[in-house]
Amino acid sequence: MAIECHSCFEWLLPAINRYREAWSDVELDIASGFHFAPLPALARGDLDLVITADPVADQSLAYLPLFSYEAQLALPRDHRLADRPWVRPEDLAAESLICYPVDRDRLDIFKSFLEPAGVEPARVRHAELTTMMIQLVASGRGLVCLPNWALHEYLQREYVVVKSLGEEGVWPTLYAAVREDQQRAPFIRGFVEVAKAVCFENLVGIVTAELDAPPLPDVHRQGTSTDSSQP
Repeated sequence: MAIECHSCFEWLLPAINRYREAWSDVELDIASGFHFAPLPALARGDLDLVITADPVADQSLAYLPLFSYEAQLALPRDHRLADRPWVRPEDLAAESLICYPVDRDRLDIFKSFLEPAGVEPARVRHAELTTMMIQLVASGRGLVCLPNWALHEYLQREYVVVKSLGEEGVWPTLYAAVREDQQRAPFIRGFVEVAKAVCFENLVGIVTAELDAPPLPDVHRQGTSTDSSQP
């Protein structure tokens, strides 16, 4: 499997541990999704599952929703926008944004907030670690957009203040991408079930992405399988 979400390791490792306990005969391996294109690799059969918030149109792939989250902006506590109920795209035209080193079309703040409004920030700098990003924000070196659940700890510690992007906020959905012909495979559905359970037990601020969808079929472990696929 591969992961396209820098912040997701917080919940992915506990989910993998729980999955391994229930599906001990399934081999697990994680490939970095930050410096190669994992969705084409998934379509080719090089991977079995990709954690992504950026689905692409491909009839050979299926996207199983895990949860939705709010993409929020972290600001220094004394920032000029700290008293606003939310921020507008034009508010960020004079600001420095701190981002993960990935393409802009994979960053919520660009693809869903700034680019539709035709706004470009004054500066963009990159950092790979979430903790470093928060330190830079707290020190007044820029602003960062992260999932609400990733910001919760730092908000509770009063390192930063957090604002919604627009009055309604920006709410992406995180998916488990799989090949269409494997989406009902028990070892795939088992992973999705475990990942969702771990996330809703531990992450603050996430919501279900399947309010009107039928429940997943029962994929609780029954007996022993010899399937050695790698999700």
